[in-house]
Amino acid sequence: MEEQEMQIKVKKVTDKFTESMYVLANEPSVALYRLQEHVRRSLPELAQHKADMQNWEEQSQGSIYTVEYACSAVKSMTFSSVHFKSIEGLLKQAINLKHQLNTVQSRRDCSFNRFAC
Repeated sequence: MEEQEMQIKVKKVTDKFTESMYVLANEPSVALYRLQEHVRRSLPELAQHKADMQNWEEQSQGSIYTVEYACSAVKSMTFSSVHFKSIEGLLKQAINLKHQLNTVQSRRDCSFNRFAC
C-alpha cells in the first residue's frame, strides 16, 4: 500500500511539474499573443489620432503665421504715421488751393457777368 501511495504522490508531483513546465514554456507566447491582439485593436485609433494631430498642427502653424504677419503689419503701420501726417498736410493744402481757385473763379464770373452776382 505504501508503494501505491508513493506512486500517487509521484504522479501528482510529476503532473504538477509538467503543468508548470507547460505554463512556463507557453507564457511568452501567450504574452506576445495578447500584445499583438492589443496592438491590432488599438493601432487604427492611434493612427487616426496621429493624423488628427498632424492636421491640427498644420492649421495651428497657418494661424500662427497669419497672426505674426498681422502683427508685423501693425508694427510697420506705427512707423508710417509720419507719412500719414504728410499726406494729411498735403490734403489740407489741396483743399485750401481748391477753395482759392473757386473764389478766383467766382470773382472772374462776377466780373464778366455783373448782373449774375
